[in-house]
Amino acid sequence: MHLAFSSMNTLNDPPPPELAQALEQRGFESLWYGEHSHIPTSRQTPYPPGGDMPDPYKLMMDPYVSLMAAAAATTTLRFGTGIALLMERDIFSQAKTIATLDRLSGGRLMIGTGVGWNEEEFCNVNPHPFSKRYAVLRETVAATRALWTEAEPEFHGDYIDFDPVWADPKPLQADGPPIFLGAMGPLGKKHAAAWADGWYPVDVAMGDVPAALADFRELVKQQGREAESVQINIQIMDTTDLDKLKGYRDLGIERATVGVAMDTWDQPDQVLPMIDRFAEIIPELKD
Repeated sequence: MHLAFSSMNTLNDPPPPELAQALEQRGFESLWYGEHSHIPTSRQTPYPPGGDMPDPYKLMMDPYVSLMAAAAATTTLRFGTGIALLMERDIFSQAKTIATLDRLSGGRLMIGTGVGWNEEEFCNVNPHPFSKRYAVLRETVAATRALWTEAEPEFHGDYIDFDPVWADPKPLQADGPPIFLGAMGPLGKKHAAAWADGWYPVDVAMGDVPAALADFRELVKQQGREAESVQINIQIMDTTDLDKLKGYRDLGIERATVGVAMDTWDQPDQVLPMIDRFAEIIPELKD
């Protein structure tokens, strides 16, 4: 099982090149950055875990620019968006940005995406109903894949519609970067099982992790797909140890993503000691 690291990607975090080099040197597989282009000041949508929204959400840098800086400073470390809000950008510009990053990073990119939790943020930039967000995301991903793989792509859906275009360069990865869907509810899991390359759940929200994985793999089979064809990238939000990680590995999870605790998101001095601790156990996860 691979070990990955995720960060809020603010100016209060270690700079992307420095963080990426430290992760690569210590045997981490990948670095994941999330995305919020803005946070509406209305704050009508409650913060999902409850309580006040942490301030770092207001300070997040652009994930693609930051990952490009990280890629330029490394050679083997892979990169992911965890998660990118694909419905909140122009589809053509976004497809080109991702393709360019995949090219310039040597094909080391993965895309984690989701529908987002902030309704006002979605409505500021997307004309479609928030209630239809999973259907919109499905079309967004399908149209993006067409732009990545077809010579003269066109797409005609209920929410996205365009006639043939030239959209180059294509990503270095032949089918484009793999797309992981971060979704925990019944509808989101059904979508992940139907069309995503991977599922990106949060472990503390899964309840009984082995049972949740078994249920998801059954959903994949019901979609006519091989269960092993959909990778699992599990996000660990609470404290963890070697036994827990080995348990996830033995469940067939391909990647576990860790990060500093939420109450230290704005304390960069906590990052290197944390990744040093995990670096010691990475070799044991390969067994």
